[in-house]
Amino acid sequence: MLTYEQNEMITRVGPGAPMGELFRNYWIPFLPSADLERDGEPMRVRLLCEDLVAFRDSEGRVGLVDHACPHRGAPMLFARNEDCGLRCVYHGWKFHRDGRTVDTPAEPERSRFKDNVKIKAYPCQERNGVVWAWMGKGAPPPLPNFEWNMVPAENVVVTFRIQECNWLQALEGEIDSAHAPLLHGRADSEGFINQWRAVADLRPTFDCLRQDFGVSIASRRANEVDSYYWRVNQFVLPFFTCVPPQSKFPELSGHAWMPIDDENTMAIMFSYRPDGPMYEKSREVFLNGHKGRQAAHATHDVYAPKTRMEPFAKYWTKFNPGNTYQFNYEDQKSTYNSGLPGLWVQDAACQSGVAAIYDRTKENLATSDTGIVATRRLLLELAGQYKDKGVKPPRADDPDLYMVRAISVRLPKDARWQSECKDFMRAELGKGLGYEP
Repeated sequence: MLTYEQNEMITRVGPGAPMGELFRNYWIPFLPSADLERDGEPMRVRLLCEDLVAFRDSEGRVGLVDHACPHRGAPMLFARNEDCGLRCVYHGWKFHRDGRTVDTPAEPERSRFKDNVKIKAYPCQERNGVVWAWMGKGAPPPLPNFEWNMVPAENVVVTFRIQECNWLQALEGEIDSAHAPLLHGRADSEGFINQWRAVADLRPTFDCLRQDFGVSIASRRANEVDSYYWRVNQFVLPFFTCVPPQSKFPELSGHAWMPIDDENTMAIMFSYRPDGPMYEKSREVFLNGHKGRQAAHATHDVYAPKTRMEPFAKYWTKFNPGNTYQFNYEDQKSTYNSGLPGLWVQDAACQSGVAAIYDRTKENLATSDTGIVATRRLLLELAGQYKDKGVKPPRADDPDLYMVRAISVRLPKDARWQSECKDFMRAELGKGLGYEP
């Protein structure tokens, strides 16, 4: 468990908070490129507790600026996006995407006042349909080379949804390998999940390896007489997770758990094949669900949009704490262990059903929580070093640090997973898994 002070430190992400300041050393993905039209409506967003608006200017470049005009605080959500800038509708002040004030029509014609006023602005870059923001100090480093954001479009599915809890609760759910066959399993003997290899051994043994990119979390399960089944989940700084492939449709997957604020998270899920187009069956299930249930991704019809005044208005879903995630007790008795309608909903309900920020002083951690403990220790250590000494995480600016894969592999009982799996865990564009999941 954590102390109250540690829980506060590890969960709070606003300006000045140790974890929030640590996160500002990394590029932050936050929106699909398709959401922003050239000279189109600005979109209200919130990143690391900062309220902002995103827009695409006349040149097709993405801007990200403060949600309030620096003149009199009018909402920039209503600004006119025209001629390479946002023009506040209150007094007509106009701002370039880099924050410069380029016009103040109500001021004297020869006034130099506008040269001394800027709106807060953050640089953005796009790659393969995803918009990334740099909120850190100084010139931004190259974009991180995450494999999911670099493969051809036909190889990948990326979806966005809001989860109503702190970023760490969501992230910890995905690096927890013990829960999957239990939470996602069925009360009957039907379904694909009951065929997972992990179901054969519900008492895995855990081992962790700290890496420059984060933590590798290995779970070992009984397989055959002379081998073990290893699944290695990856925590990748600052808030990414990678999940091992299953045997039937062995795509790679994971999330960016982007902190909107302390109590809401943008769950950006990616599933991809490194060496070929996504399986059509997988793509269909991801985007449309299966027999009325959610799969790993939020389906196209799951959203319950809010007004444009809410950050990320279009990505709130109909499954939330207010309606108990549409829990069905009869389903729980007859069919599904959880009584909840699909994979990501089951995870979200467990991660956010008690509190947006859970009091971790009440926990009783067990051996299956080895990866959780290792990840928390790393985060607290890095945040503390940056706060007290200004020391950045090692290789944080190295784009290739993030070329990481999660794996699921069978190994001889006397094999060391750290050495045997090293090459499998290194991503390389166009390269297959190198093993049979």
